Amino acid sequence: MSNLIAIIDFGSQTTQLLARRIREIGVYSIIIPFDSWRDIYKYETKAVVLSGGPSSVYDKDSPSIPINEIGLPVLGICYGMQLIVRQLGGKIVSGKEEYGPAKLNRISGSQLIKGADNSTVWMSHKDRVAAIPEGFKTVGTTENIEYAAIEDSSRKIYGIQFHPEVTHTEHGKNVLKNFVTGIAGAAADWSIERFISEKIATLKKTLKKKKVLVAVSGGVDSTVTAVLLKKAETDVIPVFINNGLLRYNEEKVVLNQLKKLGLKVIYEDASDIFLTRLNNVTDPEKKRKIIGRTFIDLFTDVAGRYSGIEYLAQGTLYPDVIESCAVGKNSSLIKSHHNVGGLPEKLGFKLVEPLRELFKDEVRILGGHLGIAEEYIKRQPFPGPGLAIRIIGELTPERLKILRNADKILMEEAKKNGFYDEVWQSFAVLLPLRSVGVMGDHRTYDYTICIRIVESTDGMTADWVYLPEAVLRRISSRIINETEGINRVVYDISTKPPSTIEWE
Repeated sequence: MSNLIAIIDFGSQTTQLLARRIREIGVYSIIIPFDSWRDIYKYETKAVVLSGGPSSVYDKDSPSIPINEIGLPVLGICYGMQLIVRQLGGKIVSGKEEYGPAKLNRISGSQLIKGADNSTVWMSHKDRVAAIPEGFKTVGTTENIEYAAIEDSSRKIYGIQFHPEVTHTEHGKNVLKNFVTGIAGAAADWSIERFISEKIATLKKTLKKKKVLVAVSGGVDSTVTAVLLKKAETDVIPVFINNGLLRYNEEKVVLNQLKKLGLKVIYEDASDIFLTRLNNVTDPEKKRKIIGRTFIDLFTDVAGRYSGIEYLAQGTLYPDVIESCAVGKNSSLIKSHHNVGGLPEKLGFKLVEPLRELFKDEVRILGGHLGIAEEYIKRQPFPGPGLAIRIIGELTPERLKILRNADKILMEEAKKNGFYDEVWQSFAVLLPLRSVGVMGDHRTYDYTICIRIVESTDGMTADWVYLPEAVLRRISSRIINETEGINRVVYDISTKPPSTIEWE
């Protein structure tokens, strides 16, 4: 890959947003763990961005790379800036925490923060710069920070204390663009169209028209994966396994949808197998891993009916990879995804994941270019483990029936009230607690449904959606009156972070 920006990950939870923002500029970006930083030389890397991170540069095992050895333009963000300062002879002080908005003042003709004068930036740090290294100058300050932005333009080394990747920083993308295309001289030549042509060429070369099992679910990711492989002239064998954890009438909707796309799907109803293996399992990580292993067992069985199958394709996306297996050893594991963390070491197939470098919104754009109808592209994400991670605790046929009906009502109201296509996800969660209620003259002791509706652009961060009182009242009333076993509905108003989008 040529003309790219390498992001060195020091464990920040927003490192992936950095990659996304740089791609939005039109320059391809990759993330490299700090302990593999020399991988930047495997590519035609134009510049290096050092991410933030939870460590202090004074910690005993704090992550580090030799700044002077990089030999390329460098931009350090938060922890990355502090690492630059300490290594090159400056001073960092601890115990100077700052979280939230600040006003950035540009005090020189710096190219880096051009266009960001007197704008809001977002701070999130516990240490700060007390003295800058020789050869550097201050180019930006805030009310609380003397060294909010610094640079040594002769060596093309730059540092900013704020986070340009988050939406709270008013002109963050402009700052990144100033560095990426201005200072580093990277060409803004990356696009989804280019990704498609290069990926198809790579798949043709790698797979050479061989048979490929494709795990399809009817969701955007697996559908785009199957169509992309078809475009690459592989012998696609789409397999749709009903794990018994689908939403109301889901299997019929999915099969009809895939048929319209010209995919000849093998359908396997394995509901009993999955539910038997999940019996009495309450731990969410165990659920995910059992589901992942069961999928592979069944795919292996299907593959045995055909000769010459070497590959299994999945619609794994970048956020799946990031949350399942930390990019660097200083990153935290959030959760295992059934198609990443749940796979056994000895798979039996060569794994093909053509979308694993992309974010969800990029996949939607890709699907449009492949000619997939808009109604499929706009379909809300549905997790591979399905309702297993939306029923907190033990899975039972009764609980599945309750949740399916509640979720069906929510979907109907989402489409009726026009917010289905406007939000990232809307779904119901069955909580494993019962409370006392009154229906008519009778006492009830039934379950609680939690409604979760969030807006997001890439799934890495999300905010809860405000709905009018009348809409919430309608949803609650219908679920309670039309779903036996429910006497209470609550609305989740937590953001990601600190929460995740799904409950398990």
